Amino acid sequence: MSEAVVAGTDAKGAETGGEALLSVSDLHGWYGESHVLHGMAFDVREGEVVTLLGRNGAGKTTTLKAIMGILPKRTGSVRFGGTELIGEPARKIARRGIALCPEERGIFASLSVEENLLLPPQVKPGGLSLDRIFELFPNLKERLSSQGTKLSGGEQQMLAIGRILRTGAKLLLLDEPTEGLAPVIVQQIGATIARLKREGFTIVLVEQNFHFAASLADRHYVVEQGRVIDIIPKAELEANMEKLHAYLGV
Repeated sequence: MSEAVVAGTDAKGAETGGEALLSVSDLHGWYGESHVLHGMAFDVREGEVVTLLGRNGAGKTTTLKAIMGILPKRTGSVRFGGTELIGEPARKIARRGIALCPEERGIFASLSVEENLLLPPQVKPGGLSLDRIFELFPNLKERLSSQGTKLSGGEQQMLAIGRILRTGAKLLLLDEPTEGLAPVIVQQIGATIARLKREGFTIVLVEQNFHFAASLADRHYVVEQGRVIDIIPKAELEANMEKLHAYLGV
């Protein structure tokens, strides 16, 4: 599917079926002189989970950074709740209610779990309390005084997600949340994302574990060479498995 077809389909609502909370169109991005995003286009409605699927280097993580305003050079349009974000700094975008949980997690190694959780400010009303975060991730309550260096990879991922939930953000950008985690922890992270969806959070998920993503997402955007080349709704997933395997090389 060509970029123009993908962008036009989303814009007309034929795939997404309504007003978008997040609308990305003709998004280009650069690392220095390297042109990485070549017209990314996709929409996300409030309360949806959508995935960006693609091989390593396709531009998925760069897209999240461009939305968040931490990619130095970007052009095109990123609209959140009708407001254009291109040109705004990351701190202002965060205050609008968007939060990024990066693949590297960004845990402060010398701080305790509690200190890591309390570090980011609440930027919008409705941030989750510590008690609510511990309800989602009981492991964190047990490790409350432990330093970041003492946590397992799964506990670090729980802490990274819990930390952005405290900010009050309603659009969560999750970059490879299951990378390197044991199956039992992957299952717990999946259950938490499903619960957050039920509670009204909107989530853009970049994920290499396709089977994990398939169980959660309303719609899949296939990314190749910095642009969306196909859109696969959840209802059409089974019929498109062979094509997805070809796209992802799995």
